[in-house]
Amino acid sequence: MPSNPLDAYQDVERATLSGRELEASVLNKAATLLIDAKNRWNEADHEASLDTALKYNQRIWSFFQVEVSSEENPLPVEIKRNILSLSSFVDRRTFDIMAYPEPDKLNMLININHNIAAGLRGDKG
Repeated sequence: MPSNPLDAYQDVERATLSGRELEASVLNKAATLLIDAKNRWNEADHEASLDTALKYNQRIWSFFQVEVSSEENPLPVEIKRNILSLSSFVDRRTFDIMAYPEPDKLNMLININHNIAAGLRGDKG
């Protein structure tokens, strides 16, 4: 059992969310980490928060790549292609930010995550 109450809550949340809700939740968490890294840009430890946010986001998008590449994945081929194309863009943007960090470059990743999460939840906008 997690010693941190927040960890315990997140464990329960993961166990009760549907696949789409879970995906939306992790995308929103990634966006929140990216926003936090952007807001802390002028702090002494901003590199650590940026690194954490980018690595978390990259893990999520790598997972999406693996999932849509699976032959068992029931999504239509066109949607799979679109997700792979978007994840490739996310990879390129992430590597660009790692090589040439600028806070405004995070906006695109934040917007992508929020928009995909909204679509997964069925938000009309």
